Amino acid sequence: MAMDLKLEGRTALVTGASRGIGRGSALALAAEGVKIAVGARRRELLEELADEIVAAGGERPAIIVTPDLAAPGGGAYRVKDAALEALGRIDILVNSAGRSQNPDYPSPMPYDAPDAAWDQEMQLNYVTIRQLTLSLVPAMIERKYGRIINISGKTEPRELHTASPAKAAVHGWSKGLSRQVAKHGVTVNSIPPGKIISEQILRNYSEQQRQETSKWISSGDFGDPSDIANLVVFLASPLARYITGAVIPVDAGFRRFAY
Repeated sequence: MAMDLKLEGRTALVTGASRGIGRGSALALAAEGVKIAVGARRRELLEELADEIVAAGGERPAIIVTPDLAAPGGGAYRVKDAALEALGRIDILVNSAGRSQNPDYPSPMPYDAPDAAWDQEMQLNYVTIRQLTLSLVPAMIERKYGRIINISGKTEPRELHTASPAKAAVHGWSKGLSRQVAKHGVTVNSIPPGKIISEQILRNYSEQQRQETSKWISSGDFGDPSDIANLVVFLASPLARYITGAVIPVDAGFRRFAY
């Protein structure tokens, strides 16, 4: 007997939906009958995603072409306005726009990297998430239902990376927010992915590097965006009402420490 996640007719906004985890999350939510709005900078990729959703029997998503969310200037609020105009309400927010490192700077980062390197990552990986979330939370509280799911990252890097402080900020802020809104039926959770095949992985890892890294992954291979999307869909559902303030790695045991 199939599990009914009770998501039919819910609405969702998925950022960073053109590729990778965001795209996988949008596909999985649409397959459960969720009406979605998808945002990213590359319209052509969003159109391809929309066509795939329709071909699978889903409702064509609203497409939002976002500004560069790494730059300050209220981009998060424009995304929110466009999504609400398209859907009327947002029950589920998947914050998937982000990156693990700034391509304009070397990795690992020198300890004396300029402020601009740190500021861009904080803007994209934390400030935008906070702004977009808080612009939607009041209406979720009023409706007594909301699901905030942040695609974050590890905060225990082996080297110095500009994204790591921003990812840690997301975890700490999400925990605090979750305590304030839980009584209103709103949950806030974070998913730090392991090595998931994506544009960033394909750009930053050669085939040989992927083979070497796979030796440190308990399953012996890199993950697929659907491995993250499966958890996203469950956390978005009413069945996950008692899970909030959590940081849930999906990494096939790549992180080698105990909580």
